[in-house]
Amino acid sequence: MFWFLIILVVTAGAVLLILQRRGTLSPGSKHKELPSLHRNVFNLQIGDIIQYLNRDWVVEGRLTYNVGEYSWYEYMLQDEDDIRWLSVEEDDRVEIAFLEPSNQLDISDTPPKELNFGGDNYRRVDSGVAKMNRVGTIKRRTAERCQYFDYEGSDDKVLSIEIWDGEVEVTVGDRISPRSLTLLPGDGKRVYGDW
Repeated sequence: MFWFLIILVVTAGAVLLILQRRGTLSPGSKHKELPSLHRNVFNLQIGDIIQYLNRDWVVEGRLTYNVGEYSWYEYMLQDEDDIRWLSVEEDDRVEIAFLEPSNQLDISDTPPKELNFGGDNYRRVDSGVAKMNRVGTIKRRTAERCQYFDYEGSDDKVLSIEIWDGEVEVTVGDRISPRSLTLLPGDGKRVYGDW
Protein backbone atom coordinates (compact mmCIF):
# COMPACT_ATOMS: atom_id res chain seq x y z
CA MET A 1 0.00 0.00 0.00
CA PHE A 2 2.86 2.40 0.85
CA TRP A 3 4.48 1.89 -2.58
CA PHE A 4 1.15 2.34 -4.29
CA LEU A 5 0.72 5.77 -2.67
CA ILE A 6 4.24 6.83 -3.66
CA ILE A 7 3.65 5.76 -7.29
CA LEU A 8 0.30 7.60 -7.28
CA VAL A 9 1.86 10.84 -5.97
CA VAL A 10 4.76 10.70 -8.46
CA THR A 11 2.36 10.03 -11.36
CA ALA A 12 0.05 12.87 -10.32
CA GLY A 13 3.05 15.23 -10.07
CA ALA A 14 4.25 14.24 -13.54
CA VAL A 15 0.78 14.81 -15.03
CA LEU A 16 0.52 18.25 -13.38
CA LEU A 17 3.97 19.20 -14.66
CA ILE A 18 3.08 18.19 -18.22
CA LEU A 19 -0.22 20.09 -18.07
CA GLN A 20 1.53 23.18 -16.70
CA ARG A 21 4.08 23.12 -19.53
CA ARG A 22 1.24 22.89 -22.03
CA GLY A 23 -0.44 25.87 -20.36
CA THR A 24 -3.50 24.01 -19.07
CA LEU A 25 -4.33 22.39 -15.79
CA SER A 26 -7.67 20.78 -16.40
CA PRO A 27 -7.86 19.05 -19.78
CA GLY A 28 -11.43 18.56 -20.90
CA SER A 29 -12.84 21.62 -19.12
CA LYS A 30 -12.24 25.24 -20.14
CA HIS A 31 -8.47 24.79 -20.68
CA LYS A 32 -7.52 27.41 -18.13
CA GLU A 33 -4.34 29.13 -19.33
CA LEU A 34 -1.42 29.37 -16.95
CA PRO A 35 1.25 32.03 -17.22
CA SER A 36 4.11 30.86 -19.38
CA LEU A 37 7.31 30.06 -17.55
CA HIS A 38 9.20 30.52 -20.79
CA ARG A 39 10.28 34.12 -21.15
CA ASN A 40 11.47 36.00 -24.19
CA VAL A 41 11.96 39.72 -24.76
CA PHE A 42 8.35 40.06 -25.98
CA ASN A 43 6.55 38.50 -23.01
CA LEU A 44 8.45 39.74 -19.95
CA GLN A 45 6.25 40.22 -16.89
CA ILE A 46 6.45 42.40 -13.79
CA GLY A 47 8.86 40.82 -11.30
CA ASP A 48 10.88 38.93 -13.92
CA ILE A 49 14.66 39.11 -13.64
CA ILE A 50 16.96 40.10 -16.48
CA GLN A 51 20.59 39.22 -15.91
CA TYR A 52 22.86 41.53 -17.88
CA LEU A 53 26.36 42.93 -17.25
CA ASN A 54 26.73 40.79 -14.12
CA ARG A 55 23.69 42.38 -12.52
CA ASP A 56 20.14 41.27 -11.80
CA TRP A 57 17.60 43.78 -13.13
CA VAL A 58 13.97 43.46 -12.01
CA VAL A 59 11.20 44.27 -14.50
CA GLU A 60 9.19 46.93 -12.65
CA GLY A 61 7.10 48.19 -15.56
CA ARG A 62 6.33 47.89 -19.25
CA LEU A 63 5.32 50.50 -21.80
CA THR A 64 3.83 49.52 -25.14
CA TYR A 65 4.25 52.18 -27.82
CA ASN A 66 1.69 52.07 -30.63
CA VAL A 67 1.98 53.93 -33.94
CA GLY A 68 -0.76 52.71 -36.26
CA GLU A 69 -0.31 48.95 -36.62
CA TYR A 70 3.31 49.03 -35.41
CA SER A 71 4.26 48.62 -31.76
CA TRP A 72 7.33 48.15 -29.58
CA TYR A 73 8.08 47.73 -25.88
CA GLU A 74 10.17 49.41 -23.26
CA TYR A 75 10.65 47.65 -19.95
CA MET A 76 11.65 49.67 -16.90
CA LEU A 77 14.36 47.73 -15.11
CA GLN A 78 15.66 48.40 -11.63
CA ASP A 79 18.58 47.19 -9.52
CA GLU A 80 18.63 48.98 -6.15
CA ASP A 81 18.54 52.72 -7.06
CA ASP A 82 19.66 52.23 -10.68
CA ILE A 83 17.05 52.50 -13.43
CA ARG A 84 17.53 51.27 -17.00
CA TRP A 85 15.20 50.77 -19.96
CA LEU A 86 15.19 47.74 -22.22
CA SER A 87 13.78 48.71 -25.62
CA VAL A 88 12.50 45.84 -27.76
CA GLU A 89 11.20 46.16 -31.30
CA GLU A 90 10.80 43.92 -34.28
CA ASP A 91 10.76 45.28 -37.79
CA ASP A 92 12.70 43.10 -40.19
CA ARG A 93 14.67 41.74 -37.24
CA VAL A 94 14.57 41.97 -33.45
CA GLU A 95 16.40 45.03 -32.14
CA ILE A 96 17.15 45.44 -28.45
CA ALA A 97 18.71 48.43 -26.74
CA PHE A 98 19.85 48.79 -23.14
CA LEU A 99 19.36 52.45 -22.18
CA GLU A 100 20.22 54.66 -19.23
CA PRO A 101 18.32 57.87 -18.37
CA SER A 102 20.40 61.03 -18.69
CA ASN A 103 19.89 64.66 -17.73
CA GLN A 104 23.08 65.75 -19.51
CA LEU A 105 21.40 66.83 -22.75
CA ASP A 106 19.48 70.11 -22.80
CA ILE A 107 16.58 70.00 -25.25
CA SER A 108 14.55 73.20 -25.17
CA ASP A 109 13.37 73.29 -28.80
CA THR A 110 12.46 70.59 -31.29
CA PRO A 111 15.26 68.01 -31.20
CA PRO A 112 17.69 68.51 -34.11
CA LYS A 113 18.35 66.05 -36.94
CA GLU A 114 21.92 65.57 -35.69
CA LEU A 115 23.42 66.07 -32.27
CA ASN A 116 26.56 65.40 -30.27
CA PHE A 117 26.35 63.73 -26.87
CA GLY A 118 29.21 62.43 -24.76
CA GLY A 119 31.64 62.99 -27.61
CA ASP A 120 29.59 60.84 -30.01
CA ASN A 121 27.67 62.08 -33.05
CA TYR A 122 24.09 60.91 -33.49
CA ARG A 123 21.68 61.31 -36.39
CA ARG A 124 17.91 61.09 -36.12
CA VAL A 125 16.50 57.96 -37.79
CA ASP A 126 12.86 58.09 -36.69
CA SER A 127 10.35 60.37 -35.01
CA GLY A 128 6.64 60.55 -34.43
CA VAL A 129 3.87 60.36 -31.87
CA ALA A 130 2.99 57.10 -30.11
CA LYS A 131 -0.04 56.09 -28.05
CA MET A 132 0.80 54.36 -24.79
CA ASN A 133 -0.27 51.29 -22.83
CA ARG A 134 1.29 50.72 -19.39
CA VAL A 135 1.74 47.97 -16.86
CA GLY A 136 3.42 48.35 -13.47
CA THR A 137 5.76 51.19 -12.52
CA ILE A 138 6.82 53.45 -15.35
CA LYS A 139 8.33 56.38 -13.45
CA ARG A 140 7.06 59.75 -14.70
CA ARG A 141 5.86 58.52 -18.10
CA THR A 142 2.15 58.98 -17.52
CA ALA A 143 0.80 60.82 -20.59
CA GLU A 144 -1.49 59.04 -23.04
CA ARG A 145 0.82 59.97 -25.92
CA CYS A 146 4.47 60.76 -26.31
CA GLN A 147 6.47 62.43 -29.01
CA TYR A 148 9.64 60.45 -29.73
CA PHE A 149 12.91 61.11 -31.57
CA ASP A 150 15.24 58.13 -32.11
CA TYR A 151 18.93 58.57 -32.94
CA GLU A 152 21.76 56.27 -33.98
CA GLY A 153 25.47 56.78 -33.47
CA SER A 154 28.51 54.71 -34.36
CA ASP A 155 29.26 51.30 -32.82
CA ASP A 156 25.58 50.47 -32.11
CA LYS A 157 25.08 53.52 -29.90
CA VAL A 158 21.51 54.78 -29.63
CA LEU A 159 19.86 57.80 -28.06
CA SER A 160 16.18 58.48 -27.54
CA ILE A 161 14.40 61.74 -26.75
CA GLU A 162 10.80 61.51 -25.60
CA ILE A 163 8.50 64.38 -24.76
CA TRP A 164 5.70 63.56 -22.30
CA ASP A 165 3.25 66.47 -21.87
CA GLY A 166 6.13 68.91 -22.27
CA GLU A 167 8.54 66.98 -20.03
CA VAL A 168 11.65 65.83 -21.91
CA GLU A 169 13.28 62.49 -21.12
CA VAL A 170 16.57 61.40 -22.67
CA THR A 171 17.93 57.86 -22.62
CA VAL A 172 21.22 56.75 -24.11
CA GLY A 173 22.79 53.33 -24.54
CA ASP A 174 23.70 50.56 -26.94
CA ARG A 175 22.04 47.99 -29.13
CA ILE A 176 22.72 44.58 -27.66
CA SER A 177 22.28 40.97 -28.67
CA PRO A 178 19.29 39.14 -27.16
CA ARG A 179 21.75 36.32 -26.41
CA SER A 180 23.55 38.59 -23.92
CA LEU A 181 20.47 38.51 -21.66
CA THR A 182 19.42 35.79 -19.26
CA LEU A 183 15.67 35.94 -18.61
CA LEU A 184 14.22 34.43 -15.44
CA PRO A 185 10.49 34.30 -14.61
CA GLY A 186 9.51 36.16 -11.47
CA ASP A 187 6.50 36.06 -9.20
CA GLY A 188 4.48 38.83 -10.87
CA LYS A 189 5.16 41.37 -8.10
CA ARG A 190 7.14 44.58 -8.17
CA VAL A 191 10.19 44.61 -5.91
CA TYR A 192 10.93 48.32 -5.56
CA GLY A 193 7.46 49.84 -5.18
CA ASP A 194 5.90 53.04 -6.48
CA TRP A 195 7.54 56.16 -7.80
